[in-house]
Amino acid sequence: MHKLLLVLLLVFTLFSCGTDTDTGEFTVGSDYLALSNKVILIDTVTVEMSTINFDSLITSSRSRILIGNYEDPVFGKVKSDSYFQLSASAYALNGSTSDTQAVNYVFDSISMILKYDKYYYGDTTRVQTFNIHQLTQKVKPNTDDQSFYNNSTLNYSSESLGKISFTPRPNQKDSINIKMNDVFGEALFQKIKKREITDFDSFSEYLKGLVLVPETSNSSSVIGFSVSTSKVRLYYSKYRANEDEISYIVDFTISDIAKQFNSISLDKSGTILQNLPISSSKLSSSLTNNQGFIQSGTGVACRIDFPSIKQLKNISTNGAIVNAELVLKPVNNSYSEKYPLEDSLAVYEGDNLNRVSGTLVNSAGTTVYGLLNKKSDEFNENIAYTIPIGNFLQKEMLKKADSRSSLILTLPGISKSVDRIVLADQKKSNNKIQLKIYYISY
Repeated sequence: MHKLLLVLLLVFTLFSCGTDTDTGEFTVGSDYLALSNKVILIDTVTVEMSTINFDSLITSSRSRILIGNYEDPVFGKVKSDSYFQLSASAYALNGSTSDTQAVNYVFDSISMILKYDKYYYGDTTRVQTFNIHQLTQKVKPNTDDQSFYNNSTLNYSSESLGKISFTPRPNQKDSINIKMNDVFGEALFQKIKKREITDFDSFSEYLKGLVLVPETSNSSSVIGFSVSTSKVRLYYSKYRANEDEISYIVDFTISDIAKQFNSISLDKSGTILQNLPISSSKLSSSLTNNQGFIQSGTGVACRIDFPSIKQLKNISTNGAIVNAELVLKPVNNSYSEKYPLEDSLAVYEGDNLNRVSGTLVNSAGTTVYGLLNKKSDEFNENIAYTIPIGNFLQKEMLKKADSRSSLILTLPGISKSVDRIVLADQKKSNNKIQLKIYYISY
């Protein structure tokens, strides 16, 4: 009797159970086909929220040139440079195989054509400015894994090969055209014309690569361009006496997407996140105004812990979590037309050092996402991401070891965008996180 009283005291201390309107007949899976039981709704389990920062993210082979910068009112100054190596399908002028055959060809101009891929973030009503610079080292990773990361950089010349100031129109226009330096274009043309460049090796030795760098003085958005359709185009023509000249082009494209990457940085100075620790630690939401943060590109992610979940085993000798929903709500006024909410959250399992072990899956092995309900109400209380986590919590409850797993929340485009979200924790006055657990005894 004494033991039973202790168990009941523990249950009512840690958890609140629903009334008769919160419970009901609940038929569960194949293990319980013969059973139909009253199910307890537990909705006051402690949920801890914190913000973490991944050490690095792979940004090569993502098929997006991401350029721009803006000053985020919450996160700080975001900036993305894009590096890439070029190549051509042929290194000859109109099929000529010798410099004597190409004697009448003359250089006209050279431009970079960037095709919008419809991605943008920030204020696109303001002027954006880009510069093109020539790399002084080859596009080659410093590591053995052949990948580039959001914190990777390469050396480049300070001289600008081309500059454009424009108002981005990613949903209205097809591309932007950046006129490049004629001296640079003429020199490249002469190398091909004189057969000093005849293949990729000689070309990449001469032109190691390019980098697009945004100016920080007036830019206020980050824009995405297509890797597969963007190019540098060299224009030339063939002179013919007393006849119209014939125009030709040579296109230099990014044929190897592994040799294109975006260097994405975040200056958090003076922000609520300025004390964000190293990747193996966390910053509690109690220190950030009861908020958790997510930002793609820079590696900022939200971590969720359930410190008391194992104590649910004390409710009954035989019991199980048959369903659970985690409802996460964006903080009011943290999102807008300039900073829209993504339709979903990517959810991973991680350990106490924030090392990801895999994506969150349900009992059938299907990947689980946090899906956004966009239906708004007067106080925006219905706008939330819902994540089914019953399978995860059941495993956590039954663990015998002291270790426990956390949930790590990111955005689906974590390596090729700069979208961000601010989430309310369990102690936030408005839009607080909710956890509903349905527990059955059998």
